[in-house]
Amino acid sequence: MPTTSGSVTVSAPGKINVCFLVGPLLPSGYHRVASVYQAVSLLEHVTATATDEPGIGLTVEFTPGSVLAVQARRQLDSGVDLLAAIPRDATNLAARAAALVLAASDWDGGVRLHLSKAVPVAGGMGGGSADAAAALVACDALLGTALGTRALARLGEQLGADVPFALLGGVAVGLGTGTELTSALAPVPFHWVLLTAGFGISTPRTYAALDEHRQAVAGGPGPEHIPVPAPPAEVLHALRAGDPHRLAAVLRNDLQEPALTLAPRLRPVLAEGLAAGALAGIVSGSGPTLALLCADEDDADAVATSLGHRGLDAVPVTGPVAGAQILSRAGT
Repeated sequence: MPTTSGSVTVSAPGKINVCFLVGPLLPSGYHRVASVYQAVSLLEHVTATATDEPGIGLTVEFTPGSVLAVQARRQLDSGVDLLAAIPRDATNLAARAAALVLAASDWDGGVRLHLSKAVPVAGGMGGGSADAAAALVACDALLGTALGTRALARLGEQLGADVPFALLGGVAVGLGTGTELTSALAPVPFHWVLLTAGFGISTPRTYAALDEHRQAVAGGPGPEHIPVPAPPAEVLHALRAGDPHRLAAVLRNDLQEPALTLAPRLRPVLAEGLAAGALAGIVSGSGPTLALLCADEDDADAVATSLGHRGLDAVPVTGPVAGAQILSRAGT
């Protein structure tokens, strides 16, 4: 049973889809997909604190020193408040996650969540999903529900397709709507440079643009008749071999062209990344974050430095990394 002074802090990673194939549109409004996820070292942190008052409170900050915090300060000078785009009410994924755990607990008080965000907002890296995964783990530890990995993953499926992977971390194949996960081998780290855009793209809008394009090209069958995809073996082989050159040749994201069409300013930025020395580049998820694959850590640092000198917000990261992890407990 928690105490009013108890708190738990949990980290959870953002992700890159090194391969993302989009299949038919389902009656639920989701698509069947075949995704190969890789968790990377850009982390969200959630602290859950038990309160005597029922309900869920939520505060948010951008992680001090992160590129997201720098972008937020820059845009605030221009009259744009990036933090304002993050809901503080019951619609926030982390708050929804906390509500699910509270419902399974014996605690008659509430929970206060503090989110420290470094993953781009609406950036195609699953930042909101990482918040939800961290909140699930933090509240489970805080409230003593001891739900276990499988039960937490099932709760995560209710919140969003990327939440179960943020719990799992590492590298995984995601089928169905992305929640049917199978871990994959990637024994050595891969090195990436993330180019963060400072603006978001609506994930539903990106999927809709893909469906519209496919129907226009096909001239007949709707998006519900697209074949069910399977993850390409060559992607998994490249990950298992730890070979960035081999992986660079097989990166694929079906949402890339729709994202670049919705945000055409990303095209020259992607070209700049390749010109700076990256092996390959890809839109992360539904965008607009761009992920540049590099040969090794030194090359990633050099590419990030070069792009930084050109005024771009570039962050070197590695992957795979672990999923949601408890970092600290106090008074529980």
